[in-house]
Amino acid sequence: MNNKVILVVLDGLNYQVARDCMGYLNGLIEQQRATLYPIQCELPSMSRPLYECILTGIRPVESGIVNNEIARLSHHDSIFSIAKSQGKVTAAAAYHWVSELYNRAPYNAVRDRMTNDETMNIQHGCFYHWDHYPDEALFLDAEYLRRTYNPDFLLIHPMNIDDIGHKFGLDSRQYRNSARGADIYLSNYIEQWLADGYQVIVTSDHGMNNDLSHGGILPEEREVPFFVIGDKFIHQQDITQPVKQTEICGLVCQLMNLDHNKPYTQELLAL
Repeated sequence: MNNKVILVVLDGLNYQVARDCMGYLNGLIEQQRATLYPIQCELPSMSRPLYECILTGIRPVESGIVNNEIARLSHHDSIFSIAKSQGKVTAAAAYHWVSELYNRAPYNAVRDRMTNDETMNIQHGCFYHWDHYPDEALFLDAEYLRRTYNPDFLLIHPMNIDDIGHKFGLDSRQYRNSARGADIYLSNYIEQWLADGYQVIVTSDHGMNNDLSHGGILPEEREVPFFVIGDKFIHQQDITQPVKQTEICGLVCQLMNLDHNKPYTQELLAL
């Protein structure tokens, strides 16, 4: 039984823009091979607090990671630590704040940018510290990690959508086109990921507003997409309870057949 998961977090991607602009992912939906659910992100709608929320299931006001300036290790069990403790292989191609949360803080680019250390929670990592680091390069980093180390759990976290949103705002062609670009990159990889036995989740930490920012409670800041792709998902749109961002961690652990105590959305699974 294959229990591998790829979690793609497209930083700063608003739900409606994902719904309108991502033709490949929506093509999978039309063929009933993927399902899209809306998620309301936790608060504050900021990046580092929500990386922690997605990867541990703990809300920011409970985790203590309540803004982007808090650079310390997480105090909670994450997908990475749970998987590693049960003999699974973990990897991430992600912004350096993820390394600071689960491996070492503060981030040292010379030491940490390329990580290959089986004692770490994220055993194999390609981390970056430039918001404009090209999504195309990031997906190549991720695929290198996948093919080289065959991870049971792989986090892929590109930043360009968020970076463009901060420069041009939600209602801009640049922001929408950045989402379209990420969709094209995904279209180059997802079929192979599925063929190699991965379940795939594509989501975001938070959305974007027309002030070139996020952090508050506006719907466009909080509503993010949650695409599920793979044969372990039920692929029914009319579930009775909304998917919660705090249940992503547990859902991934469940897909990986890990022992865990995290909440998860049972209704999404065809198990």
